Amino acid sequence: MFVAPMLLHKSQHPFDDNDYITELKLDGIRIILTKFNNQIKLYTRHNNDVTAKFPELLEAAERIPNGTVLDGELVVTDHQGKPDFEAVMERFMSRKSEHQVHYCVFDVIYYEGQKVTHLPLVKRKVLLDTMLEDTDAVAKVQWLRGNGKAYFALVEEQGLEGIVLKKANSKYQINKRSQDWLKVINYQYTDVFITGLKKDTFGLLLGLEEERGIKPAGVMEFMNPNAKKQFYSLYQDLIIDENKTAIFIDPKIKCKVKFRNYTKAGLLRIPSFVEYTS
Repeated sequence: MFVAPMLLHKSQHPFDDNDYITELKLDGIRIILTKFNNQIKLYTRHNNDVTAKFPELLEAAERIPNGTVLDGELVVTDHQGKPDFEAVMERFMSRKSEHQVHYCVFDVIYYEGQKVTHLPLVKRKVLLDTMLEDTDAVAKVQWLRGNGKAYFALVEEQGLEGIVLKKANSKYQINKRSQDWLKVINYQYTDVFITGLKKDTFGLLLGLEEERGIKPAGVMEFMNPNAKKQFYSLYQDLIIDENKTAIFIDPKIKCKVKFRNYTKAGLLRIPSFVEYTS
């Protein structure tokens, strides 16, 4: 039985409030685990059944009570124990991948066939503690009251993705994006050159300056309307080439972007526009 998960709103800054709990934002794939009629199923947040992809989780979840629905994040960790998004996607795409996955559970939606979404979050956390024993493959996400600023400072120091701040008394709102759950992303910032634009959908080609010139840095799909309008007023005089999929321009337009992290190929992950720079 699939249950559409509760989603988060963004917060620009961390804060301290003992009416909230603080968790690490895990950089992986959102997974709903269900167990009904003693059959375990795994679903993505978009209701794709991915049970067959992760057979090791089925054995690890055998002790979970029948009639249970759990919400969590599927991650692969690197040699430092940090979530590695590229590695988890590699494992997601191919069972031939040797990456070991971990299912990190942060909420319970059904327990022994009964919906528990009406319970305050902290009580659902207590329920998780009583029903779920940590293993190498399945474990509970650790949390603490308040201390959002200090936790986020530690996340920045360690180069992790961010934190999640949740109202301690919040109900679980199925298939809703709620202000009761907030994410604070640990963005990185850099200056890039715009080197072109895609033809089919909006996307600006980016380049990073290095000693030997400009190297490709990925595609930016997030840009506010005013910034787009300014770009469209400038780029046509800078066109130097094109092919079936893109128009290439002289890298004269420079801007600051925020992004999640550098990929292993040196590209910016999910870059978005901040401001034009000189």
